[in-house]
Amino acid sequence: MDDVVGLLVLVGLAVLAMPVLLIVALVAVSGLKRRVAMLEDQVTQLRSARATEPAPAPARAAAPAPTVQAAVPEEGPTLADLMREPAPPRPVSTTTTPPSRPAGPPPIPPSPRPEAYQQPAPSMPPRPAAPSRPDFATKAVRAVQRWFTVGNVPVKIGVLVLFAGVAALLKYGADQGWFTLPPELRLAGIAAAALGALAFAWRKRESNRTFALSLQGGAIGVLLLVVFAAFKIFGLMPAGAAFALSIVLVAGAGMLAVLQDARSLAVFALLAGFLAPIWLSTGSGNHVALFSYYAVLNAAIVGIAWYKSWRVLNLLGFVFTFGIGTAWGLFDYAPEKYATTQPFLALFFVFYLLIPLLFARRQPASRRDFIDGCLVFGMPLVVFSLQAGLMQAGTFEDSRLPLAFCALGLGVLYAGLSWLLRRRESYDTLAHSYALLAVGFATLAVPLALSAQATACVFALEGAALAWLGLRQSRLLPQLTGAGLQLAAAVAFFIASADVASGYAPTAMPMFANAAFMSALLIAVAGFASAWAYRGRFGGVALLYYLWGLAWWLGDGAVEILTHLGHRDEPDAMLAFAALTGWLAAEVHRRRPATALAWTTLAALASAVPLALWQSGAHQQPFAGHGGWAWLAYAVLGVRSLMCLRDSEHRLAGAAQFVWWLVWPLVASLLLAWLPEHVEGMGDGWQAGLIALPWLVVVAFALFRWHWLAAPLGGRFDAWRTPLLGTLFAALGLWWMGSLFVAGGAAPLPWIPVLNPMELAQLATLVLLLRWWMPEARVLPPTQIVLLSTLAFVWITSVVLHAVHHWGGVPWSDSLISGSLAQTSLTVTWSVLGVLGWVIGSRRGQRMLWLGGAVLMAVVLAKLVFVDRQHLGNLLGIGSFMAYGLLCTVVGYLAPAPPRRSGQEEAAA
Repeated sequence: MDDVVGLLVLVGLAVLAMPVLLIVALVAVSGLKRRVAMLEDQVTQLRSARATEPAPAPARAAAPAPTVQAAVPEEGPTLADLMREPAPPRPVSTTTTPPSRPAGPPPIPPSPRPEAYQQPAPSMPPRPAAPSRPDFATKAVRAVQRWFTVGNVPVKIGVLVLFAGVAALLKYGADQGWFTLPPELRLAGIAAAALGALAFAWRKRESNRTFALSLQGGAIGVLLLVVFAAFKIFGLMPAGAAFALSIVLVAGAGMLAVLQDARSLAVFALLAGFLAPIWLSTGSGNHVALFSYYAVLNAAIVGIAWYKSWRVLNLLGFVFTFGIGTAWGLFDYAPEKYATTQPFLALFFVFYLLIPLLFARRQPASRRDFIDGCLVFGMPLVVFSLQAGLMQAGTFEDSRLPLAFCALGLGVLYAGLSWLLRRRESYDTLAHSYALLAVGFATLAVPLALSAQATACVFALEGAALAWLGLRQSRLLPQLTGAGLQLAAAVAFFIASADVASGYAPTAMPMFANAAFMSALLIAVAGFASAWAYRGRFGGVALLYYLWGLAWWLGDGAVEILTHLGHRDEPDAMLAFAALTGWLAAEVHRRRPATALAWTTLAALASAVPLALWQSGAHQQPFAGHGGWAWLAYAVLGVRSLMCLRDSEHRLAGAAQFVWWLVWPLVASLLLAWLPEHVEGMGDGWQAGLIALPWLVVVAFALFRWHWLAAPLGGRFDAWRTPLLGTLFAALGLWWMGSLFVAGGAAPLPWIPVLNPMELAQLATLVLLLRWWMPEARVLPPTQIVLLSTLAFVWITSVVLHAVHHWGGVPWSDSLISGSLAQTSLTVTWSVLGVLGWVIGSRRGQRMLWLGGAVLMAVVLAKLVFVDRQHLGNLLGIGSFMAYGLLCTVVGYLAPAPPRRSGQEEAAA
């Protein structure tokens, strides 16, 4: 007791010292005020003196300086000096000497101070440094000074002094034994004093509002502490009575807050109300009493919200109600308490469903777009989470379906509220918020009630609808929500697929008529619908949605085909599916032109190339099995697709028809290549020739009947004629080079040089190439002449080697060319070719032809020296030498000299 009394005395002395410090501070402040007033008077005198002095007398301008210096002695430059120095000099004060002066002693130099004053141009003053921020001690001192100098200072000092006096009185009374009283009397006295203070504060509520509200809050707090002490410390009051008195005090504080429009007092009452069950708890665990009390408090909050838009009060009620309720649920909830807990959760939901509506109602019409988002969006999520916890904690064996109905009910409720608020003015924001909650809970009900595949369907369609709605209303949030729902649909679909793969779902379902196919199809349709909605306005977003839908469309069809069809039928079905995809895209493109659709058609037509190769690998040729029907569908749908592209006049229409005329010769080549293998006795020359035949036919049409290939585009396809011929000849060139290494048997027909299927196709390729390159003037450029001559020479050499194989009986192998028969045949043939070129070039005056023949003869001579000399031991080798010699003799007789150069050649040289 003595320690407590000593501590109170020290506190009282410290408080008594505060007025002394205040007086000292006030004296210092008054001294500073006097000095500032003196300086202001001096500045006024200086300004008046400068305004009255004449202009030509510079000495008078400096006269007041001693006065200023004498006013504040030994204090550095005065305020007048600081004001005078930066001023610009007057023109008349540049000199103090008259125009003429008699001879005499030199003038006394002016003092530094007037000279400084008479400088011609003052320099710019330096920029003042940024003021330093005060430290913590300075701030503390200023805060104390402000407390003693701002506001009702006498009241503050009086309260402190009174506090010190009361402390001294308490010490004295304790020493004298005055306070040896029963607890009942002590608490009654404190309560009476608090009630008196409360009554006094109520009387002063209008004349001194701040003082009255502070005193009211303190008085009610003291009364609550008296109740707590009577119940908890002294045991003078039962729990029920203490709880009832606390409720009365809290309700009274709330009424005072509403009557006086005192938000802080309402917050204090609310905090006391929510904390009262905690400090008055007896540990009985009666949750019904606790939630009943909280229901009364929340009803009071709803009542206050009817008159006042105090958002902080609503948030505190929400946090305490659901925070304490969640803590109780985590530590004390049991399944048998569900029946007594569910009604309170529903009641609290209704309370905090009404509060945002009342909050919006109390707002001005221009500010009703400002909603209490924490309660509007946070409360239903918290309530639904608590509801799920109640149901999943052993109350229901399968809580998915009841939770689905709860979510559906919330969706219907919020949809109804949104519909009602849309009919009222200035509630658009709240109506939209409730509409989003309705959509969200309806969406949440789907996966709770349905399977993953059905969830995917609903999410996809709902996402497309939201994207369309957001675009129509020019609102970003529904658009993003729609995109998110379509992604969620994909996730749900993959979850269902994983269940099927793990054996948790049935797999024996017919093709197309199964949940997996329909789910993926709806996701694709939702993507296409979103792309259609965004077309023309947001091209990038529309393209993303289209690619998303196309990926699901193609993946769905491919998986369905690979799952339900056999290996032989898979490529046929894929071809028909590709043709269908390209045709659908072309039909849509004809009505709503879009580059992505045209590219889809082009890719579908081009996909026939790898699919035809797949068909050949699966059943040897593309038209076997169901391939014929697939290619019939491709032909019909492909023609229709080209016509649709033609009608749209898109730039990719020519590319699509270009691909079209490359696909068909390839497919026909695969079919004709298969034919000789299945007809007994046909040589490989037939297969080589038949492979080239479709390409040769298309090249011939392109050269001689171009309008047949130009349909359906017509004249618009003319620009693709050169690229098409180039591509066709490139393919034929690859075949031509490869066919040189084929034996080329013509069975069952006898093999005749040139007049056999393979060599006729090779010769036709060269003739058609010559026809393509041959201009109207029938004069080829030198480069093309050299290339064609080289190809012709290679072809004649191939014909000779094939004749050696077929007529000479030499096997078609690497050793064929090293035999004497082959070498002699090549020597004779090359020599004949050289002689022909030599002679014809000389007779026609074609120097290049003559030069080519001469070069060829030189090559043959080198061949004789380095290759054929090893065969001089047999008749074939000897014959090659004799043939070359005779031909050279003939050349010497017919064309011994090269033809003269033409004038153009000489000019070029």
